[in-house]
Amino acid sequence: MTETHATIPPGAPVFPPGRYGRRREPGRRRPLLTVLLVVVSVAALTAVSVRLYRQYGDPTYDAQVITYTDITDNQVVVDFRVNLPEGGSAVCLLRARDNAGAEVAREEVPVTATEGQRQVTVRHRLTTTARPFIGEVVRCRPPA
Repeated sequence: MTETHATIPPGAPVFPPGRYGRRREPGRRRPLLTVLLVVVSVAALTAVSVRLYRQYGDPTYDAQVITYTDITDNQVVVDFRVNLPEGGSAVCLLRARDNAGAEVAREEVPVTATEGQRQVTVRHRLTTTARPFIGEVVRCRPPA
């Protein structure tokens, strides 16, 4: 025969007295601590993001591939557009890859804008060591 207590809700587990130690009372929630941790985490992530953006993300030297054409066994022609500071210059790194993704050409191309010009469109022929599948601009940076 089992005991039925009036204070135990139906469906709740019944533990033998003294067998599993004292049951804890539900702890008091600390919403202020949670909010403080969230604010500190967001601030730290924002600081890291800003630092990485300043280090790696320079939208002043943004490049976009327009087309890559004239693909033969030893070349590809890459047309690309570069955003520069007004009248500035940049060095862009171009590369070609084959079907398997292996790099078959890499070259740095200087780009210079005329006075008052912020966008420069460039056509460059990359000489490759094997048949390329794609021509791309890896990055553009200020000249050293």
